[in-house]
Amino acid sequence: MLNRRGLIGASLAGPAIIGAGAAIAADEAGGIQLTKPCVISTWDFGVPANQAAWAILSKGGRALDAVEAGARIPEQDLKNHSVGRAGYPDRDGHVSLDASIMDEQGNCGAVAALEHIAHPISVARAVMEKTPHVLLVGPGALQFAQEQGFPREELLTPESRAAWEAWRKEAKYAPKANSEIGDYGKTSGQLGTPGGKGNHDTIGMLALDAHGNLSGACTTSGMAWKLRGRVGDSPIVGAGLYVDNEVGAATSTGVGEEVIRNVGSFLVVELMRQGRSPRDACKEAVARILKKKPWAKDVQVGFLALSKTGEVGAWSIQKGFSYALCDATRQDRLVAGESFY
Repeated sequence: MLNRRGLIGASLAGPAIIGAGAAIAADEAGGIQLTKPCVISTWDFGVPANQAAWAILSKGGRALDAVEAGARIPEQDLKNHSVGRAGYPDRDGHVSLDASIMDEQGNCGAVAALEHIAHPISVARAVMEKTPHVLLVGPGALQFAQEQGFPREELLTPESRAAWEAWRKEAKYAPKANSEIGDYGKTSGQLGTPGGKGNHDTIGMLALDAHGNLSGACTTSGMAWKLRGRVGDSPIVGAGLYVDNEVGAATSTGVGEEVIRNVGSFLVVELMRQGRSPRDACKEAVARILKKKPWAKDVQVGFLALSKTGEVGAWSIQKGFSYALCDATRQDRLVAGESFY
């Protein structure tokens, strides 16, 4: 049985700031304090996303508008193969997208397995604001998006098609591999660790506006070469994203199946409600994944959290998870997150 208090390789030095510039205030436990308004997001492509969100936040705008605007940046980036229109396809060559969004009042909307629409985050917001539902999927989500005026497009780019065709030459699928990792390893292939930096599949964004309100967004093209119809954690409220305006907000990245099984983002926020710091809440959520499935040390899952007061924390299974920070001090900060391995 894995002992959460003695996990191998746990980092105790706190998050490392990548690059030069203004210092980030970090307490002894590794937390980072931002001033409101602020926005944070997963991975290095979170930097330009944060800057788009900041254009709204810095003018007193609403956190919900900021996270939608920020999430649209990687969705439209043709060099980003894990989010939006240039995402890698499933094993059959179809690009399908997932997204969720949540505001300070607990309103939320999501879409899953959505094809032919470049901005699923905006469709998710439309689901939240224009329907009585939370989640629309597949052909129904596409029908709704088109009814709302979103243009139908071909999302499989030449570059993504070439990568998919190269993968197909050696790809073999089975219901389960000998390892408990199952097909996660097969889906990653030449992209490296499942859910890791070479195959990360999500941008999660959390914002705190000048009025003290929180909102979040999460958008993805999912795991590369996945089974058609596979849906990860990103559009599942409570798994890939959760916002509680009394406490804080959390989002996740990596292998979504493990996040769903632990209702990860809700868990992080609930631990914060019980008094944990964002950093310690993220660490505990990752530890619970490893306690239940010790073999999960060979995949990547990371959590990122923001408190009502602007404190930031993150933790992941493996090193390599980075997250971007933005407030009035500086809008291009990138931090190397802490990890167990």
